[in-house]
Order: sequence, then C-alpha cells, then structure tokens
Amino acid sequence: MTTTPPADPRIEAVATRLKEAAQKRAEAYTPPADWQPIWKRPRKPKTIKAKKEQLAKQRKRLKAAGVRRFYGAQARRPRPRQNRIGSAAARRDARALSRMRHSNAWL
Repeated sequence: MTTTPPADPRIEAVATRLKEAAQKRAEAYTPPADWQPIWKRPRKPKTIKAKKEQLAKQRKRLKAAGVRRFYGAQARRPRPRQNRIGSAAARRDARALSRMRHSNAWL
C-alpha cells in the first residue's frame, strides 16, 4: 500500500503561480465581449462614386479577359492547308494528333 507524501508548501506555491499565469494568458487571448468577426459586422454602404469605380474596374477586367479568350482561340484555329495540297500522310498524322489532344487518354 502506497502512502501519499506530505504536501510540500514550496511545490504548492509554484503550482498556484503556474495556475494564475495560465489564467492570465487565457484572459489575454480571449476576445473582448463586444467583439464580432469581420464577416458578421454590419456593412458600411459604399458611396455612389466608390461603387461606380468598382464597377468600372470590373468591366475593364472582364473586357480584358474576353479579349484574351478571343485571341487565345484565334491562335488555335485550324488554318487552311494551302488549298489542301500536301501529303495525305501529314493530314492523317495531324488528324490523329488532334483526336489525341481532344481525348482524355494518357500516353
């Protein structure tokens, strides 16, 4: 049968100091009572000028994206192959490569 050692006052004092320090740290890290995360705060309405500026930026961004998309598609368009003069083998190879490109097969 084991007996518990007598309580050492020095150890008890250190333990209470540690508990107090942990309590202080916990209080320091808890947010204040009236705190709200930013996504729950009521929104401040934008001024008409700010709203128009934002929409102008958005229009500019979307227009630039459309231009990029258009010219990207232009670069990939099939071009006429000199009025179909050329080797049939090259056309077959090109067709096979095109099929491979548009499939989801792994090489």
